[in-house]
Amino acid sequence: MNSVDKKRLRAEAHALKPVVIIGQSGLTDAVLAEIELALNSHELIKVKVRAEREEREQISEKICTIAGAELIQAIGQVIVIYRLNPNK
Repeated sequence: MNSVDKKRLRAEAHALKPVVIIGQSGLTDAVLAEIELALNSHELIKVKVRAEREEREQISEKICTIAGAELIQAIGQVIVIYRLNPNK
C-alpha cells in the first residue's frame, strides 16, 4: 500500500470510534474473532489497546499478522487497521 492510500485511510478513520477494546486479558481468541467480524463488515477499524507501549506494538503486529490486515496508524492506545474485503 502506498503513502497516498494510507493518507486517505487515515483521513477516513479520523471520524471512527474504536469498535474493539483490548483490556487486561490481552489478545484472546474472542477478541481476534471480533476483529475478524469487524474487518469483514467495515474494512477499516479502530482498536483500542490498553497496555504498555512495547506490549501495544507486539499486539498490533500480532493482530495484523493473524488477520491479514495492514496497520495504517498507531497513536497512543488506538490503532487503525485495514483489510480489503473482496466481497464488497
